[in-house]
Amino acid sequence: MDDCIFCRIVDKQIPSRIVYEDDSILAFHDIDPKAPVHVLVIPKQHIPSINEVTQENSQVIAHIFATMPKIAQQLGIKDSGYRVVVNCGKDAGQAVNHLHYHVLGGRSLTWPPG
Repeated sequence: MDDCIFCRIVDKQIPSRIVYEDDSILAFHDIDPKAPVHVLVIPKQHIPSINEVTQENSQVIAHIFATMPKIAQQLGIKDSGYRVVVNCGKDAGQAVNHLHYHVLGGRSLTWPPG
């Protein structure tokens, strides 16, 4: 997807501050952080949103969730706590049409978010 900013980050066409990478996922610092720690975790495969998760591509989603605690540990927020947020669609605030999970921490996070 040449017009997808996250695909371009995966392809290293756009620089990012990577915190974790393997064959199927990438985690990097958000450029507009909403918490002291704010990283995005994405599948390298272009999946536009949760609505396009299928049985065939669901293994990468399980891998993301299995890896997030390791990323949280690396970032120093595993024990204090962190929030995982995913938006689906324009009305929910999804700004990039590539499935991504926000991992936020580093301070007390109130609910509902402000």
